[in-house]
Amino acid sequence: MQTADPATVALVRCSDYHLPRLEETLDRVLDIIGCPRDLASCHVLLKPNLITARHGALACTEGCFILAAATCLLARGATVVVGDSPAFGTAGATLERIGILADLRRQGVAVSDFRRVRPVRLPSGIRAGIAARALESDLLLNLPRVKAHAQTRVTLAVKNCFGCLVGLRKPWWHMVHGGPHGRFADLLVELPAILPPILTLVDGVVAMHETGPVRGRPFPLGLVAGGASPVAVDTALLAVLGLDPERSPLWQACRRAGLPGVRCDELRFPLQRPAEVRAEGFILPPALNPVRFSLLRFFRSTLRRTLLRIHRH
Repeated sequence: MQTADPATVALVRCSDYHLPRLEETLDRVLDIIGCPRDLASCHVLLKPNLITARHGALACTEGCFILAAATCLLARGATVVVGDSPAFGTAGATLERIGILADLRRQGVAVSDFRRVRPVRLPSGIRAGIAARALESDLLLNLPRVKAHAQTRVTLAVKNCFGCLVGLRKPWWHMVHGGPHGRFADLLVELPAILPPILTLVDGVVAMHETGPVRGRPFPLGLVAGGASPVAVDTALLAVLGLDPERSPLWQACRRAGLPGVRCDELRFPLQRPAEVRAEGFILPPALNPVRFSLLRFFRSTLRRTLLRIHRH
């Protein structure tokens, strides 16, 4: 599938989640970033951030944002699935908690908990267990929310692809590839290369700042961003947030990997430029927590997921 120039990043003001206006904004951004108008034979996976809604919906991509994206793609004739592998619970349970599961089903949108796994070898040679539903899609529409992050300082488009790694493989990566000499960030930025074509729509209408990815506070960023390159989208958003990219471990990993899109001066902005939508007052963690999970935390996560699986059955 042909998408727009990966150096193109669409930035546009959007002050609230009023659905008709949000749908119009997302539809416009999709056109700019190269989403075809005719998707009649296309299977699209919407990949929001559904980490958990146990502490409120702010940790997840806003429900109205997911609905608006689904509506835009359905209007283009696509078959649409929403999927994720949350840290706690299931995608379906999280969508129900944020109040949109019934709306998605009424529109004929399926939900995937990423239970089927396919082993894939990353460019570095490391094997990764990736959601089969993601790999089988014709297009992956990446729907992250702008959030501060206690381990990576921010979580944006590139980080949201981590959700395609299924279940306990995520905490396992933290434990095995974290640490001061680990390769966690370098492996994570390889994930987009083994996924189907990706388009990104970023929910920056209300962001999370101070800390994250779960317990931060709301920040009225009032922005939607989009692009065909998750790296380019992240680079643009770092400029919007006023964050020196050298303070972003994932951006540093993208630069080490030689990925295109890490230079803001080489990006093209057909709508608004980062300086025109610059955030004032967005607070980021001054120091980062270790990426590596302890063995105890890994076993707690394993036990929690096992109990949830037993409860479902």
